[in-house]
Amino acid sequence: MNGDEGMLVGSMSRGLFFVHAETADSPYVASRPFRVNAGAVHAYLRTPGGETNYLSELSSGDDVQIVDVTGTTREAIVGRSKIERRPMFRVQATVGEDRVETLLQNAETIKLHTREGRESVTDLEVGDEVLVHYNDEARHFGEPVEESIIER
Repeated sequence: MNGDEGMLVGSMSRGLFFVHAETADSPYVASRPFRVNAGAVHAYLRTPGGETNYLSELSSGDDVQIVDVTGTTREAIVGRSKIERRPMFRVQATVGEDRVETLLQNAETIKLHTREGRESVTDLEVGDEVLVHYNDEARHFGEPVEESIIER
């Protein structure tokens, strides 16, 4: 298993943040074979074929897309989906003139990918560059459509 794998997650389907799997050693929890603490239930998650689903729609047995930092993808099957109430905060990024964002758990074990590699969301600072999958096409029921949508 590649240590630089994760999932693409975001509050806006056009901008999905690369969230690292919790496979790295940490002083807070033991590393796991593969687990992604993906964020708020309303967030989008990229699935095979380039579609998206809401995190709240996932359940055991569903197919999801795993991606590494180079963009190589593979499919995986959800073993368990768990919804917990946790402290969250908003992460924003700009791509050109566009703004994208997501809510992620406020925890040291949740990591995005920066130019320096894995970076805990609790250590992010204004101006840090994070890895985002950006696509300016609109989506309806997780599939690309030709229309104009404004997401806020």
